[in-house]
Amino acid sequence: MNKRNIWLDCIMGVVVGDALGVPVEFSEREELATGPVENMVGYGTFNLPKGSWSDDSSMTLATLDSLKNGFELTDIMNKFVLWLNDGRYTPFGETFDVGNTCCQAILRYIATKDVQTCGGKNENDNGNGSLMRIMPVCLYFYEKQKIDNLNDVEVIEKIHAVSALTHAHQRSKIACGLYYFMIKSILDNQGTLMERLQIGLDAGFGYYEKDVSNLAELYQYRRIRDLNEFIDTEESDIKSSGYVVDTLEAALWCIVNTDTYTDCELKAVNLGHDTDTVAAIAGGLAGLYYGYDEILEEWLEVIQRREWIEEMCKLRDNTYALI
Repeated sequence: MNKRNIWLDCIMGVVVGDALGVPVEFSEREELATGPVENMVGYGTFNLPKGSWSDDSSMTLATLDSLKNGFELTDIMNKFVLWLNDGRYTPFGETFDVGNTCCQAILRYIATKDVQTCGGKNENDNGNGSLMRIMPVCLYFYEKQKIDNLNDVEVIEKIHAVSALTHAHQRSKIACGLYYFMIKSILDNQGTLMERLQIGLDAGFGYYEKDVSNLAELYQYRRIRDLNEFIDTEESDIKSSGYVVDTLEAALWCIVNTDTYTDCELKAVNLGHDTDTVAAIAGGLAGLYYGYDEILEEWLEVIQRREWIEEMCKLRDNTYALI
């Protein structure tokens, strides 16, 4: 069996999904139904060329760059400052499409230099801005768990800490934790993608249910508890907003109702509204399962700074392969 670089699978899965959604971000679903996205296009919402990616990928890449030198919350935040202020980790050296909660958290960090207090803690701080960038941290601690025998408590503590840099409410932390358990299950289990995701969700819900203080927030994710039921949810009941619960639901709905990376991403983008983030979050999981080689070359070839992104992924010399 050929070994695969899961960093390349996941990161390009995120970036391609993001770029596919950028031109139609904020579009209404009804509008897209009359002229659906069928391929990578340019301009649109932000008047940028094909393959341009947004804050989802920029913050993901900033996190990846930080993790090259180990895990350090301050360094991750410093990389976010470079992105916000200097346009680092962007397609063209200019920052755009910055979420309010992320922006406010970074500005608080600039003022205080305190990674423990910069993230938004209120219920209205539960946008999808930490979930959209958590993939590199999940992969990093998946590897650390294998190498250093870390337990789930140690890993989830770190994932929560990275979420809390911008999104410190428990609801956002749980979304990132559930994402980790799904990633871990895709890598460690056999079966279809939906079967692996269900195993991951079972583990994630089981983990959080051990602490009764999590139950009220975990309840927010009740619709994805059983994917065999959730798969039959009508599209009209799926919200593709920037709210973290809606985003995770929309991403999973697109994954379980398709059987290729391409179809998953097109379904995500054509839901409308927060198109880039839903497609990025779905794309990370779909990329991990289907693999880099299943992403259309005609999509990959237009990704801005493709070679740079792929070189960053090569710095993660990963030896794990999907079963």
